[in-house]
Amino acid sequence: MSAVAGGASSDKAPGGHNPWLIAGVVALATFMEVLDTTIANVALRYISGGLAVGPDEAAWVVTSYLVANAITLTASSFLAKRYGRKAFFMWSVGLFTISSILCGFAWSLESLLFFRVLQGLGGGGMAPLAQSILADSFPPEKRGQAFALYGVAIVVAPVIGPTLGGWLSDNASWHWCFLINGPVGVIALGLMYWLIEDSDAAKKERRALVRKGIRFDIVGFLLVAVFLGSLEVILDEGQRKDWFGTSTLMNVSGVLMVISFIAMIPWLLNTKNPAVDLRLIGNRQFGSCFVVMMFTGAILISTTQFIPQITQEYYGYTATLSGLVLGPGGIVTVVMMFLTGRVSAYIQPKWLIATGMTIVALGMYDLTRLDGTTTFAFFAWSRVYIGIGLPMVFLSITSASYEGIRKDQTDQASALINVARNVGGSMGVSLAQNILAYRSQFHQSRLVESINPAEPAYQETMRQATQYFSEHGYAGVEAQNQATAWIGSVLSTQVAYWAYIDVFWVLGLVAVCAVPIALSLKSVKLGGGAPAGGH
Repeated sequence: MSAVAGGASSDKAPGGHNPWLIAGVVALATFMEVLDTTIANVALRYISGGLAVGPDEAAWVVTSYLVANAITLTASSFLAKRYGRKAFFMWSVGLFTISSILCGFAWSLESLLFFRVLQGLGGGGMAPLAQSILADSFPPEKRGQAFALYGVAIVVAPVIGPTLGGWLSDNASWHWCFLINGPVGVIALGLMYWLIEDSDAAKKERRALVRKGIRFDIVGFLLVAVFLGSLEVILDEGQRKDWFGTSTLMNVSGVLMVISFIAMIPWLLNTKNPAVDLRLIGNRQFGSCFVVMMFTGAILISTTQFIPQITQEYYGYTATLSGLVLGPGGIVTVVMMFLTGRVSAYIQPKWLIATGMTIVALGMYDLTRLDGTTTFAFFAWSRVYIGIGLPMVFLSITSASYEGIRKDQTDQASALINVARNVGGSMGVSLAQNILAYRSQFHQSRLVESINPAEPAYQETMRQATQYFSEHGYAGVEAQNQATAWIGSVLSTQVAYWAYIDVFWVLGLVAVCAVPIALSLKSVKLGGGAPAGGH
């Protein structure tokens, strides 16, 4: 969000408190919220087992949070102005904390998803509000340091999430992936009440809104919410429900998506104070940044889910070890955040974004080389490549997206960039799940076609496998049955490898598509810093 004129002009924040204490509290709350975009990824197997649902259904735990988060982001700017940053921030943290505890006590998938949506609604306003509070608390010459702390929190949290989630799942239970937010949220709320005060400029802005009688665009907000929600239902459930064949849920969701989309466009374009300023996305510079951020979110969230998923299912890793696979990439991400921040004063954002996406594409290509002998180091290095590339994209999009944007549009621009990351992440996970399911069916049918019991190679494999099981306590027909089951297991594992390889190919192509979009961006003035917008 935009820095508010009349913010901090001395070493004291509004209310007379040390601004670095406020920065620490804000970073803690934001870290907690962003952490929850990935902390459950490694625990999905535990969740699906504990609630007796399939892994694809358990993936809703990730996507439902991201969509709800994105929906709230569209409203966060107005609500913060209308009711005060401190009040709305505390309400958001409070809802997030309570719903996190409820997620930990969920008794079914339906209850978990309901509480997860509430958690996303509470968390959605926290990231952009945190930036406005930092802009109010620090003088202009020190805001860069404050945003560096915030940037580390928001980029590192999705990487620490799987490691922490894996450790909690292995040593306690998946419930603690959510319950852990309880004490942290209570402490954050207490510190916020004590430390944070709205600036005089923010109070003046709130009084002006009340005096003018400007109301929140509830119609536009609901249309956006229905569109995103129904789109996510279609993407998540389409493969399992045979798309629009006989499923009432799919047909109703399709109708709602089309109607809300058709109604949403003219409403948002013609309303005086729309919930979402679509004209920003129509701006070539900002629209290009929006698309690249969607691609970035899709790659970040999808790989954060799929790498631990494949290591647990087919390489026998524990949840903790699967989370640790992402650890080296997290360390590299922190280092690259600082390096990118320094070189961004000398290199145009479009070149950094294009370079970052090229590195990410190479990382995705590297993942297509996986097989049954793939090691921990292989997965860790693939994540390191992503950790090198994505910070170059995240930080550079911030400065590039504000080029040509009016000062009164920066709040909306910040919210929309965050929406792009979350919606892109949600759509990326859903599409990757669909690709995985479809390509698994494809490879299964092709491999089965190629297995001919009359072939000498098959007969020899069957003979050796039967002999092996005979030597290990199985007799006669039972040994033969075990051999047949073993061949089927090997086939299924090979099918899975090829399906995951196809997913990584698609994600690599997504990264490649972002490169020409990045190169089409306009050059910006270097060294001036971006407005207090979303990273």
